[in-house]
Amino acid sequence: MVTHSDLAPGVEGKPAVEAWTFPRGSASVALMARFAAEHGVPVDDVLQGSGITASAASDPATQIDAHQELAVVRNLVGALGHRPALGLEVGRRYRLSTFGIFGFACLSSQTLRDAITFALRYWDLSFAFAIPVVEIADGKLRLELRDGDVPEDVRRFAVERDLAAIFTVLRELLTVPVGLLSQRFRFPPPQAKELPAYEDVFGVRPTFGAADNVGYLDGALLDHPLPKADPQTVAECEAACRELVARKRTRTGLSQQVRARLLRLGALESGIDAGMEAVARDLHISVRTLRRRLSEDGTSYRELRDEVREALAEELLATGALSVSDVAIRLGYAEATSFIAAFRRWKGVTPAAYARRLRASG
Repeated sequence: MVTHSDLAPGVEGKPAVEAWTFPRGSASVALMARFAAEHGVPVDDVLQGSGITASAASDPATQIDAHQELAVVRNLVGALGHRPALGLEVGRRYRLSTFGIFGFACLSSQTLRDAITFALRYWDLSFAFAIPVVEIADGKLRLELRDGDVPEDVRRFAVERDLAAIFTVLRELLTVPVGLLSQRFRFPPPQAKELPAYEDVFGVRPTFGAADNVGYLDGALLDHPLPKADPQTVAECEAACRELVARKRTRTGLSQQVRARLLRLGALESGIDAGMEAVARDLHISVRTLRRRLSEDGTSYRELRDEVREALAEELLATGALSVSDVAIRLGYAEATSFIAAFRRWKGVTPAAYARRLRASG
């Protein structure tokens, strides 16, 4: 088997990021909000609880946290999950233009091989939740979408949406017919009436209930020239993308520092609810500066605190030594019901159900 390192020297088979939690633009949220509105769901309803306003969603300059987009996905699935193959339907709305300069760089690449290389290098300029791994074997391109870290309640939608978006973009890039040789999914089979939608998107009827989400393409497509290739344009786009991701990855430094301090505070008697003042003081900056810089990162103190609470909750529940109420107290919740609601939002299940699943798998 040959890995993606043979697609372009020095590039591995995984993207530059290995988790879906990277900050992102608002274009994907705007697309989903428009889709929801077209099907009778008010924009405010699909944005509820995400911390994103309608005006912010429509502003190309808006940067959001991945968990904010996940909240929008949950609202969309909650409102329209009855629609057949919802993830596929939404995924087909994504175009190269949806991805801004990132998409334009792919469009200007010399070959599909170059476009894939570029996409994996700057994957944190996408809106994906599933993480792709690309390999070449026996003249076939193998694309796996790893979804293990995606919350279970939206996992199917995320995989369907991301793969449909990838395949829609592939067809936009190439001038020759594109169809998967085969495709398999981890999730159970859909209703029979949904199967034609899969065939229409992927050109093949997938199998379901597999151990992984894997599709195969004809490897000959890799060196097919792209009709809008322009070396000068792709060089300029890559320079812009390099600057964008450098700013994102640098800005996450403060976020990581805040998370580390919250984790430490979580182990202290004062708890992680010691507040922004304690964290700002520890970082030797003002609360106002901390709030502004986190906003520039596309996140907030509250969001980081929730991420830490989520991580600590998983660890505490995994011990099996504490009740749900005890975990809630340890995490600074005034009452267990608030913790249960937050945990369901994070994981799609209650803390008790999560703990039972851990015991069963252990």
